[in-house]
Amino acid sequence: MIITLKHGTSDQQMNEFIDSWKQKGFGVHVSKGENLTILGLLGDTSSLDTEMVSANPFVDTVQRVSAPYKMASRTFHPENSVIKVGNTSFGNGEIPVIAGPCSVETEEQVISIAKDVKAAGAKLLRGGAFKPRTSPYSFQGLGEKGLQFLVSAKKETGLPIVTELMDIRQLKYFDDVDVIQIGARNMQNFDLLKEMGKTGKPILLKRGMAATVKELLMSAEYIMASGNENVILCERGVRTFDNYTRNCLDVSIVPYLHKVSHLPIIIDPSHACGQRWMVPELAKAAVACNTDGLIIEVHNNPEKALCDGEQSLHPTEFAQLMKVLPQIAAINGRNV
Repeated sequence: MIITLKHGTSDQQMNEFIDSWKQKGFGVHVSKGENLTILGLLGDTSSLDTEMVSANPFVDTVQRVSAPYKMASRTFHPENSVIKVGNTSFGNGEIPVIAGPCSVETEEQVISIAKDVKAAGAKLLRGGAFKPRTSPYSFQGLGEKGLQFLVSAKKETGLPIVTELMDIRQLKYFDDVDVIQIGARNMQNFDLLKEMGKTGKPILLKRGMAATVKELLMSAEYIMASGNENVILCERGVRTFDNYTRNCLDVSIVPYLHKVSHLPIIIDPSHACGQRWMVPELAKAAVACNTDGLIIEVHNNPEKALCDGEQSLHPTEFAQLMKVLPQIAAINGRNV
């Protein structure tokens, strides 16, 4: 249920009103804009009489929310959420680019790539230390050592780190990680999502390979309901009946989520297509659709990469792409 307070309601009056709902067992989400203060009641509100709620002298309007996701809904939070990571923000109109190797292989490798992508304009460094792989015989990542190499690259370049967490037992190694990625395979690992709600760190939540948009938002809701509203959504393509690409990139998710949710949505063109030559075109399409960011795989020797080299751009290709993207963004009045 959404309760809009009347203009002029004092903070004391609002706090007393909120406390009255908490005493009844409801959670209360507060969204304060320039002209409106909106309270979102969390819990089973089906038995509440909207007319009785409206009778309160501080209440302007009362509205039931039909969507199962509440905190992720734009109805609850009309203004865009801006997620800050270091000196970079997602959701404020800029289009930050996250770039780096699929897997961290050596310290020299990740530092070299970090320097290259930063020089080209990337704002954050991605790199996998713990890798979920379809085959148990594939390279699984360097684990804790890989995270140490990412921290070295961060110290060398100043780029914030984005890396994937697969298991809550790994969290003890993530103190220096700036954004925790929850991958497609863990999108509905609800116990893990609840734990992410306790971290306070920005969470990059990837859409599952066969997940609906509603399911993606419900997974975000798990994190937010557990106390962490710093969620960045990520579209990385979904499986379809065709196999000419690794996945099918759903760029229509960007305008749709901008309509129904306040959370920023970024695009991963690398995992979407799985083919290096397609990545620049999909990245351009994502920017044209007003994505709130991109995450792109870059490797200094893609042919010899231990993971996903076929979809990784060479640093020179990435630099060329980064010269074109601002031109597309400018059409919509945005910057990369």
